[in-house]
Amino acid sequence: MILKNLITVSAFTTLLFATSAFIYQDKVEKTTQHATAENGFAVLELFTSEGCSSCPPADELMGKIGKEYKDEPVYLLSYHVDYWNRLGWKDRFSSAENSQRQQQYSRILNSQVYTPQLIVNGKTEFVGSDETNIKNTIREALFTSKKTNVSLSANVSQKEINVQYKTSATDPKNILLVNLVEKHSSTQVGKGENEGRHLHHWQIVHKQNQISLNKQQEGTTKFKLPDGFSPENWEVIAFIQNPKTGEISGSAKTMFK
Repeated sequence: MILKNLITVSAFTTLLFATSAFIYQDKVEKTTQHATAENGFAVLELFTSEGCSSCPPADELMGKIGKEYKDEPVYLLSYHVDYWNRLGWKDRFSSAENSQRQQQYSRILNSQVYTPQLIVNGKTEFVGSDETNIKNTIREALFTSKKTNVSLSANVSQKEINVQYKTSATDPKNILLVNLVEKHSSTQVGKGENEGRHLHHWQIVHKQNQISLNKQQEGTTKFKLPDGFSPENWEVIAFIQNPKTGEISGSAKTMFK
């Protein structure tokens, strides 16, 4: 009698677990379907340097995230800062403009200036290699952020890149930041903290053009054609931002024709 009851309880428990698993799986599938391009977006900005021994894991994470979220509205930008250059190795991708952008975020977010630092949608900052928190924030942004429409197209001539933009943004406080991005590159580091290492980088910002939206919502901006330009390894990413609050309200990217 006791054995029979145990078998009955065991069968019931198995059935309950299977039912719960089915409900959970169904919930996950519906949740995944809900996170589409018609909903939120996530702009990830990484501040990094070839002279920083803590940065390679964050750079590698950018490449990993790029693969995992390639079909979702997740936009990746890596800014190489120049303040590490004085310590023995000059990062060829670094610029004073990138360092200044990070300092601007430091004031807005009341955060320290450090590498690797990653900022999501201009509002939340993390250590750039903190994969768990970064991915959780991406998922949250895909469900909750609201997009302002941005459309882009790009054409290449012998000397320059012409980017046509159009947006529905109406707040004159916002600016449009248009970025020329190299998808992947690598460097053999000869000095500094990463001496002897062959480092890989993803989504490198080479130039950022700022456009005021208080006068026009569409137009053209230009970039000088980089040396050794190969269209398949470059793209343009643009996003709308309030420079005082840091909040990003829309983003888009385009390949080259």
